[in-house]
Amino acid sequence: MKRVENVLRSAMGTMLFLLLAALTGGAVAGEVSILSVDCERQGPSWRIAVTLRHGDDGWDHYADQWRLVSEAGQVLATKVLQHPHVEEQPFTRHLTEVQIPPIERKFYVEAHDTVHGWSKDRVLVDLTKAKGERYRVQ
Repeated sequence: MKRVENVLRSAMGTMLFLLLAALTGGAVAGEVSILSVDCERQGPSWRIAVTLRHGDDGWDHYADQWRLVSEAGQVLATKVLQHPHVEEQPFTRHLTEVQIPPIERKFYVEAHDTVHGWSKDRVLVDLTKAKGERYRVQ
């Protein structure tokens, strides 16, 4: 009888976790997701806006930065996020006056959180195209 109770308790815990993950878009204590990237040409520089989703739960676990990385791996720009966004999901933050060398027509957007580090979820932006998977260029 005790074994049956333990199995039921474990199953209920698993169901509760899955329900919570479904209700929060799967962001329960997971890696940060990049939803979209908007690139706007402003004279010789760029304005880059990135929309992220993450299950921020306070200062111990939150999305704390995103960056632009060339195809060769050089960091072109970094946006540091100053605080958790527990009540604001998804959220968008931007960088202005971003200098992207003319030879760099493509770059990756990567996002970071304080627990998992740099997410495997990256967005490849091609500045020669008006739009692509999860990005727009104006």
